[in-house]
Formats: sequence, C-alpha cells, structure tokens
Amino acid sequence: MERLKNKVAVITGGNSGIGLGIALEFRNEGAKGAIVGRNAETLASSVAQLGDNFIAINADVTKLTDLESVFKDTAEKFGKIDVIVANAGAGAVGTVATFDEAAFDQAMDLNLKSVYFTVQKALPYMNDGGSIILIGSNAAHRAYANFTLYGAAKAAVIYLAKGFSSDLLDRKIRANVITPGTTDTPAFDKFVPAEQMEAVKKQFADQMPIGRIGQPADIGKTAVFLASDDSSFMLGAELLVDGGMTYLSK
Repeated sequence: MERLKNKVAVITGGNSGIGLGIALEFRNEGAKGAIVGRNAETLASSVAQLGDNFIAINADVTKLTDLESVFKDTAEKFGKIDVIVANAGAGAVGTVATFDEAAFDQAMDLNLKSVYFTVQKALPYMNDGGSIILIGSNAAHRAYANFTLYGAAKAAVIYLAKGFSSDLLDRKIRANVITPGTTDTPAFDKFVPAEQMEAVKKQFADQMPIGRIGQPADIGKTAVFLASDDSSFMLGAELLVDGGMTYLSK
C-alpha cells in the first residue's frame, strides 16, 4: 500500500529514534520530504537510508529563523507540504529542587516552544487539508521521578493538538498527537552505561503490560495512519502508543 503517495512531509528530529522510525514508514508508504536535525553525521546516515525522495536539513528547531528556512527549502524542493511531524525534543532530567531558570527555559524551549513555532512557521507552506502530528509522552500522564518539567511540557503539547485543530478549522488542517511510552531509541545511550543496557531494557519491558518496550516503527505506523486520509475524521485526538503503560500498569 502507498497511503501517502506523493504527500510531502517534514519530520523534525527525523535523524534518529522515533523521528527516523516515522520517516522510514512514511517512505514505505510513498511519501517524500525532509528530515530535520542538528547532528550532521546522523542526518547523513539517515537520509541515505531514506533514499532519493528525502532531503536532510541541518537546523535547530529552537531558532525561528532556522524553522523558516526548513519549510521554505522543503517547499522549493517538493512543493507545498502535506504533513508536519513535530517530533524534536529531549528528556529534561531533574526535580523542582534542582532545575534553575536556565534549565527550565532550555527544557521548555525544546519540548514546547519549538513545537508551537514549528507549526506556526509551517502554515504558509502547507496545503489546506493537511495533517499536523505532534509527539507527546506518557510522562504527561504519569509522574515519573525526575521528569517533572518534561512531563509538564508534553502535557501542554497534548493540549496543543486540540488548540491547533480549533485554530485551523477553516483550512481543514487536522492536528493530532501520538503519546509513546518507553521506546527503544538512542536516548538510552545518554542515560545508561553500555554494560547495563540490556538489563535496563529488560527491566522496562517487564514493567510494560504488553511485555516489551516500543520500537520506532510502532510510532511510525501510527503516524502513517494520522498522516493519511484514513484518519480524516480525527482532529485534536491523542493516541496512546505505550504498550498499555498509562492505563494498565500497576
């Protein structure tokens, strides 16, 4: 099937992890477009996997001038954009006792402000009837230790799907949000020593009602649904793709 044939997509944070998983599934369904990231090495390797119908754009989503260039360059290459995936973000680890103002601003700039302005800067280059896909986190629903700011930012992102959909009704642009749980991405490398990796992943899997942690393709397949006409009656919705963690775990 090619449910996204000839659709033009932009995926922020598309150079690794969940973002790359989404881009690969989009490619498999016939989409073309751009992946966006800050790491030149992973951008190059990821766009090589995606093939000739994708370009890589090195940009910082916390900088509005970078965002403007991303959408302008994509539209010049492929034409008007059909799908925006605002995926870029990162876990901000700390507590209310440890996060100072600079850390607060950095976490919110990346996980919330960038999402808002990714969508705003994309709008002049989007086709009416397009799809906006935001990436939340089940940390918005569960108070995980040391993830207070990250969870708060993602809770706001989940609301933005509703607000954006309301704002854009006249253009028939739908916004929805995917909320992943623990997913097997390179983010593990930042927090877990290599020798402990398998044990930590098994520990997470044992906590998941479904018995495994998520894979980027799990999120990618859900994103294909939201990007396609199959979800044309959905707007402002949240899809939990978390192995049952939010509602079924003890």
